[in-house]
Amino acid sequence: MRTIHSPAEAHRVVRRIKGESRFVGLVPTMGALHEGHLSLISLSRERADYTVVSIFVNPKQFGPNEDLDSYPRDEKNDIEILEDAGCDMLFMPAAADLYSPSDRTRISVKGLSDGLCGVSRPGHFSGVAIVVAKLFNIIAPDMAFFGQKDAQQAVIIQRMAADLDFPVRIIIGPTVRERSGLAKSSRNAYLTGEDRKRAQTLYRALSGARREIELGERDPEMIRSVIRDVMREEGVKIDYVEVVDGKTLRPVRELDGTVLMAVAASVGSARLIDNIALIISGEAVEETVLEFPEWSRYGG
Repeated sequence: MRTIHSPAEAHRVVRRIKGESRFVGLVPTMGALHEGHLSLISLSRERADYTVVSIFVNPKQFGPNEDLDSYPRDEKNDIEILEDAGCDMLFMPAAADLYSPSDRTRISVKGLSDGLCGVSRPGHFSGVAIVVAKLFNIIAPDMAFFGQKDAQQAVIIQRMAADLDFPVRIIIGPTVRERSGLAKSSRNAYLTGEDRKRAQTLYRALSGARREIELGERDPEMIRSVIRDVMREEGVKIDYVEVVDGKTLRPVRELDGTVLMAVAASVGSARLIDNIALIISGEAVEETVLEFPEWSRYGG
């Protein structure tokens, strides 16, 4: 595995790889790698000829009172994991490599960034969008891989890539979970034993709501109530419980088509998110990922 810190060098290396008619896959991460990241790397290795993983804890997506300084970091372990996983190139820039003190450019994906996590984390998705756009320009991947656990991010990145004509196919991998149902996340490192048990409530609440939908419930407010009740019983601090359209991320009046049930809550010192996306058609209910290749001219 080759490790590169310089954006210019990374661009030169990948340009040479693409010149050999090899397809390049990109898996953007903030490190503290776990099985969720590995599932995306595996997808990239299946679909691309050359896999690039980026590790960069992006300061622009953290608010003033968030956990930038304490965010889990384990560079040595991450490198070992990537070597074992068959990663071809690790791109690991410093903040000074990506951001000039005089930069002024920002990216706003209107509408999609406003709700859900955008309410309590203003500016977060602008920070996500700018760093992903930079990675797309530096690496110029043919495919980029993101996880369904960060569902709002996945939709925003697909819309941004389509709107700005990035010639990259965005592929969304399913959420990887522990046996308990807890979604794999780098922030799970913050959880104590008791908090870890309480954190399982998020998926349990979502799963209960899905069962109600499978039994025929189609009222979004009833579904929100089911989720909230389970979470409140366990005493987790709810940030939001929402049922939205999977493409617009706007609240729905009736459960039909692509629907996202999404939650965020604080458990101990960890802010956790989780979701289940469903395709609902009449009595048929099927779990899905929010992948929309039809949005892009390059999505086929």
